[in-house]
Amino acid sequence: MRRLLPPSGIAPRQTDRSLATATPVDFTEAWLRNRRLSEHTRAAYRRDVAAWLVWCSDAEVGPLQASFLDVNGYARQLEATIDPRSGRLLTPATVARKLSALSSWYAFLVRLRAVPANPVTDADRPRISRDHSSTVGLTPEQVDALFAAARADRRPSAARNLAALAILADLGLRVGELVSLDVADLGHERGHRSIRFVGKGGRARRRALAPDTAAAVDTYLAARACLAGVPVERLDGPLLVTATGARLDRHAVFRLVRRLADEAGLPAADRLSPHSLRHAFATTARAEGVPLEDVQDAMGHADPRTTRRYDRDRHNLDRDPTYRIAAARAARAGSG
Repeated sequence: MRRLLPPSGIAPRQTDRSLATATPVDFTEAWLRNRRLSEHTRAAYRRDVAAWLVWCSDAEVGPLQASFLDVNGYARQLEATIDPRSGRLLTPATVARKLSALSSWYAFLVRLRAVPANPVTDADRPRISRDHSSTVGLTPEQVDALFAAARADRRPSAARNLAALAILADLGLRVGELVSLDVADLGHERGHRSIRFVGKGGRARRRALAPDTAAAVDTYLAARACLAGVPVERLDGPLLVTATGARLDRHAVFRLVRRLADEAGLPAADRLSPHSLRHAFATTARAEGVPLEDVQDAMGHADPRTTRRYDRDRHNLDRDPTYRIAAARAARAGSG
């Protein structure tokens, strides 16, 4: 396809004629170039828009002439689609995310005056409860069982797998953030072992590595350096690699989590995902008394309500504030 757009996207003074000759794929690439996104999010958005364009082609709908009725038809098809990873229907949250990406794409086209209005705005989107998540969670004991299975593993990739599990469980990273890590992202800051990464929305972030997590990463890198016949300091490129040296992908991490869960004898092992460990991170952190705002910052959430969805133990009556209020009152009475 002939490139019709400059590398930086569609220029503000681009003529109506050149806009008219731009294809939906051109618009997609210009939209992505003009967003601060991680590579993982960029790839997901590209897939979401590409799927919509395929639907439009099959339905003989021009994507630049689509109405909210067309988006509704697409949404209903998504809701009836089987997720190949889980073997179940796509969750409402997944459908909503795909439509959100589509809405952002159309909002970009509206600003360019390539379309008169955003057809997703008035579409019937799934209602997502901020108080519930469909991701299968894990208790702290189940996370411990995953670690035990990883440590008992004798495969050549065992050290790498333990490092991946430790980062997921102890930092609560998204799987896309995990597989995007490079060796150069590891560092030392003010007495802490640290790791830098690009979070959701393209924001540069940093987190501390707990001693056990740092030890797992160091053990893996030492073994990898030994195999390559170079000092650890000479390693570069992706942090987590396959046997051929390629970057580990998110699908391999999904398979890893489910294999370890199966070996650990966990229930619903075939439904677990790396995101289950992210949920467990939030729940355990809150159960251990970590303030909500600190968990929110660690997980990279803009809205604390999003963080609360991950905290599956928030309705535990042991945490009801009434106990602390009553205890404080009793303490004041006793000191009076």
